[in-house]
Amino acid sequence: MEKEPKVVVIGGGTGLSVLLRGLKKFPLNISAIVTVADDGGSTGKLRDMFEIPAPGDIRNVMVSLSEVEPLIEKLLQYRFKIGNLDGHAMGNLLLTAVADITGNMVDGIEALSKILNVKGRILPLTNESITLCAQFADGSVVEGESTLTKVDKKINKVFYKEKVTAYNETLKVVREADYIIFSIGSLYTSIIPNLLIDEMREAISTSKAKKIYICNAMEQPGETVGYRVSDHIKAINNHCQKSMIDYVIVNDEKIPDDVYEKYMKQGVKPVKIDEKNIEKLGVQLSKHRIISITESREVRHNPIRLASVVYSKILDWEYDK
Repeated sequence: MEKEPKVVVIGGGTGLSVLLRGLKKFPLNISAIVTVADDGGSTGKLRDMFEIPAPGDIRNVMVSLSEVEPLIEKLLQYRFKIGNLDGHAMGNLLLTAVADITGNMVDGIEALSKILNVKGRILPLTNESITLCAQFADGSVVEGESTLTKVDKKINKVFYKEKVTAYNETLKVVREADYIIFSIGSLYTSIIPNLLIDEMREAISTSKAKKIYICNAMEQPGETVGYRVSDHIKAINNHCQKSMIDYVIVNDEKIPDDVYEKYMKQGVKPVKIDEKNIEKLGVQLSKHRIISITESREVRHNPIRLASVVYSKILDWEYDK
């Protein structure tokens, strides 16, 4: 390829970091757009105290895209265990500090990214402190990202308490993207929150980029128990009020019996791949072996396997141009 394809990856939480850890190994021009509505733990305290976008997911993404010594990564993820700093992550404190020094979180991210030799760009959805709310199937409403997943009810929709404005540079990279990837991760608290702002939805829907969704391998308690792949896609489309996805990547590797039984005891199953319903939505399906089983017998996406699948598909599209 004559130039690196411009890839925008949208998400938050651990899932986005896993995907980016793999994608940074490939010749791609990466921009990561991160949801900033987390209000729990260290992130929530700093967000409220300094009235800044939540730094936690930004910290994790920064670590995943950085090219630094392992000790620096451990330093950023280190959590204090005593005193007034109990529970605070060092990376969250650093982000809060540079945001205060530079005047805002966006400039703070850029400054710290240079120090940590981050590949690509990390952009928050917004430069504001925001509150995610959820309405459940019974009509009840709760405020706060950390609260809504604890309510044992089916989520109808999520929305922001405030009138939120997307960061201009975030909209710019979306409009200029060759590929837009909706990352693995929590559907209602990591992926869809990035799609709740009118100008963001408009930028994505009018972009000529191929839109790829990487569906979770397992159901998630509090969010997607009982969801099939098509239900994930429908939830995204419903919040955007239009079809958004061209291509969906799913895991089709068999879960070992002991791991399957462990998840079943928690009321969780692998996400069902309902091919006919996916086809009816006009989405192309691609099945791959993209998971690993951890020592603690948990299902996790493998960063290199997953990124290899994504990059291979991008190559196909590039050579077809």
